[in-house]
Amino acid sequence: MEEIRCGWVSDDPLYREYHDKVWGRPVYDPKELFAKLCLDGQQAGLSWITILKKQQNYEQAFANFEPEVIAGFDEAKVEELMLNPGIVRNRLKVNSIIKNAKGYLAYTADGKDFSAFLWSFVGGKPIVNQFTAISQVPAQTPESEAMSKALKKLGFNFVGPTICYAFMQAVGMVNDHLVECISYQACVDSCTVQHNHD
Repeated sequence: MEEIRCGWVSDDPLYREYHDKVWGRPVYDPKELFAKLCLDGQQAGLSWITILKKQQNYEQAFANFEPEVIAGFDEAKVEELMLNPGIVRNRLKVNSIIKNAKGYLAYTADGKDFSAFLWSFVGGKPIVNQFTAISQVPAQTPESEAMSKALKKLGFNFVGPTICYAFMQAVGMVNDHLVECISYQACVDSCTVQHNHD
């Protein structure tokens, strides 16, 4: 029997691996969520596979997405990053990761949990959709609009409602695998396990 995947996945092995093992699986680690949010912002105007292929370069260039380190990047560091062929050399995007790191640190400075903050937009547990066609999947939702507004208030950028929705899909806040996709049930199951575990 042929394995059915979501329509947006190409035959690229890296993309398939990402779709099968990462996309839609719930992520609760605040630093991991921060990194993912920054990477999704880098995607603006590009395809996700472009960023996926550069992910390791980003991790190297941006200190494994450690907000404390990134927040200290100065102009000289930005110029150095602008010469790095392994990342998207867009000054606004490079600066956005630094802005986001500062926003993250400001938010968590008094012990607030960035993960709980982000998950609060879906009520703390994944929204499980039951789409049967890719055309039914929205580009943004009221939840992603609310998240976008709240993040912008914290000083984040490249976090519009569409980027926020792509992020929510990727980190399992919504399960937007199509019902017949091989990863749909696995994502539903991983939510249940996580909840019993909490």
